[in-house]
Amino acid sequence: MNGTIPYFGQILALLCAVIWAFAVILFKKSGETVHPIALNLFKNVLAMILFLPTMLIFKESLVRQVPYSDYLLLIISGMVGIAIADTLFFKSLNLIGAGLSAIVECMYSPFIIGLSVLWLGESLTLLQVVGVLLVISAVLSTVHVKQRGKISRRDLLWGIFLGVLATAAIAVSIVMIKPLLERSPLLWVAEVRLFGGLAGLVLITLFHPLRHRVLSSLFNPKGWGYTISGSFLGAYLAMFIWLAGMKFTKVSIASALNQTSTIFIFVFAAIFLRESITLRKVVAIILAVAGVLLVFLK
Repeated sequence: MNGTIPYFGQILALLCAVIWAFAVILFKKSGETVHPIALNLFKNVLAMILFLPTMLIFKESLVRQVPYSDYLLLIISGMVGIAIADTLFFKSLNLIGAGLSAIVECMYSPFIIGLSVLWLGESLTLLQVVGVLLVISAVLSTVHVKQRGKISRRDLLWGIFLGVLATAAIAVSIVMIKPLLERSPLLWVAEVRLFGGLAGLVLITLFHPLRHRVLSSLFNPKGWGYTISGSFLGAYLAMFIWLAGMKFTKVSIASALNQTSTIFIFVFAAIFLRESITLRKVVAIILAVAGVLLVFLK
């Protein structure tokens, strides 16, 4: 198919950004009634169920003859990058809104670059350093964003902190399996990581003192539409298209196009959530996107 459609991989990467951006809006609406842990638990169960027939269609085996250490690494990656990181992201999203979350989420690329240098011994170019500084400056500028009284100072700082922590956890979970990714089928990797994330969430829920209240929030019919549609789009469809985009174009190009989700989230948040658009926010978005492009395009 990619041979008949020009720029097929780039189209998929951009489509992934749009779908993920809309999923974030749905997750924000779902978060008004559903606890972050419960939302994360539901989206992972749904994604795991949907990925099973997808693997069958593409003739991908769920069980592979690989060292047990590969499974263990992917499960730990899922616990860190899905169970912990996504829960923190949902909590941050609830506190500061989709627009600011989109800016904070750009910290992913500096964390990836930094961890790759420290963990994998990769080199850092001057353009990447400039890009990292631009992203950090964009995130720091959000600390002073005025929200017309909708967000307290405490919630703003706490939400930004949780968002940064979430992106750091995601970056760790990806860098730790980077060598494994290069030699493994992506659908298999995605499914095993989802299993790890689900296992981590089950443990978190079991030991949560308010687990009954957490789980009961899922049964509020007011949020069902947002929860189901957001989980389908964000945890399954966006993930599937992301994998396809990575397959049909260069990773650096796909990653840069994926990051345009920041712009789409910002726009969708203004349209669907009525979040305010300020000059400081616009400048922060421009700095963040420019920084990410420099990081990925080098």
